[in-house]
Order: sequence, then C-alpha cells, then structure tokens
Amino acid sequence: MGVTHHGRTDRLDLVDPTLREWACTVLFADPEQGIVLDRSAFYPGGGGQPPDHGVLLWQGVQTRIVGTRKGDDLYLLPAEGDPLPPAGTAVAGAVEDERRSLLMRTHSGLHVLCGVVFRDFGALVTGGNMEPGEARMDFNLPEVPPDFKLRLEELVNREVAEDRAIAVRVLPREEALALPDIIRTQSNLIPPEEQEIRIVDISGLDVQADGGTHVASTAQIGKVQLVKVESKGKANRRVRIRLVA
Repeated sequence: MGVTHHGRTDRLDLVDPTLREWACTVLFADPEQGIVLDRSAFYPGGGGQPPDHGVLLWQGVQTRIVGTRKGDDLYLLPAEGDPLPPAGTAVAGAVEDERRSLLMRTHSGLHVLCGVVFRDFGALVTGGNMEPGEARMDFNLPEVPPDFKLRLEELVNREVAEDRAIAVRVLPREEALALPDIIRTQSNLIPPEEQEIRIVDISGLDVQADGGTHVASTAQIGKVQLVKVESKGKANRRVRIRLVA
C-alpha cells in the first residue's frame, strides 16, 4: 500500500502537511473502535509526535476528534458523547491548525538538534518525545563539554537562521538503507516489513528516516531555547528544548 496509506485510508497528512481542511467519506464508525475515513489529514501519532486534534462536520453536526488508534485501519477517536457520522456519510474534516503547526515546527526543531549533535558531537539518539512547542531528545553522549548547553543552543539557532530547505521523499527500503547514517537512533526502529521508507532531508545538515510532519524550511521553526541538559545514566544525556518565537 505504501507509506501514504494506512489500511483503507489515504494519508493526506503525509502528502501535504499544510492541508487543514478536506472532503472525505466515512467507511466505518463505532463509539468504541473509532471512525475510519477514506481520506484523512489527521496525523495519527508516532515517532514521538502526538496525534492531531480536530473535527468532522456533517449534516450540521460536529464530531470532535481527540486522538487516534492504529490497527488494520486508522481509527479516529471521537470526544466522549459526540455523535458519530454513520458509514457512507460525506463529511468535512478539519485539523486544529495551531496545534499541528506548532508540532511541525517542534518536530523540525528536533531534527536540527539531532543533526547538530550528530555532526559536532557524534552522538546517536536514544529516545525522544514532543508536545506543541516543547520537546526532549536523549543522546548517547558519554562526555559532555563544560559549555555544551550554551554552545549547542548557539549552533542550533545558527542552523535555524540558515533557512535550510526541508524536503521529504519516499525511497525503496534497500535504496534508503544504503544512504549513510540514515538511521540516527541507536537501534533501528524501522519494521522489517516496511518496503518503503520516508526520508526527511534538511539540506546540508541532516538526512534521516522519519514518519512525521515538518515545516518547509528551518527558518519557520523560530528561535530554539535549550531549557536543560540532564544526565540519564552513565552515557545518556537528555536535552530539553522550547520554541520561544
């Protein structure tokens, strides 16, 4: 089916991450399992990026979407007590713009952070998580220079200001895994059954496998503040960031 499909749903979020409103049809609806659409721009969550929120509008009724569940199909989870559009209903989907846009900036900011730490300190990622406007990333970094926090913040914001293009492409598995340093995590998290791999390329800085949504250039991230650097074990360092502009 490819990376832009999940079960019966076309993943519009991965085709055009700027899309916020679209027309679609309900394929399945159940108060416990959720709602399946033929086309969806809701990012379902994954890789540390949380799912989108938004609404479905149909026949003068609103159904709030507050999360997702992945299975054979991509299930949208309605807010408790909201009405469900029956299967076959034509609906308008809308993603909450402020949340999604901030998550895209945050995710791209993490990739800049990852690229700088790998390039200048040779460290791989051991974990990470994000919320709108703030995030953390863990690195396998046994030795930390005394000026690490200040220096890293300066290096990250320098790359943001360079306005580097952020491009996405999909490659066959073999071709993607042949790219040098394409896996920036300490362990390979790509399922063996995935035959296509989505690549996010920050021009001149960072190229890695990734399934999330991103802005089009580093300048759109805004200023990044390094909030804290913590030790999480003998060789593990946690870097917390916040977007301040």
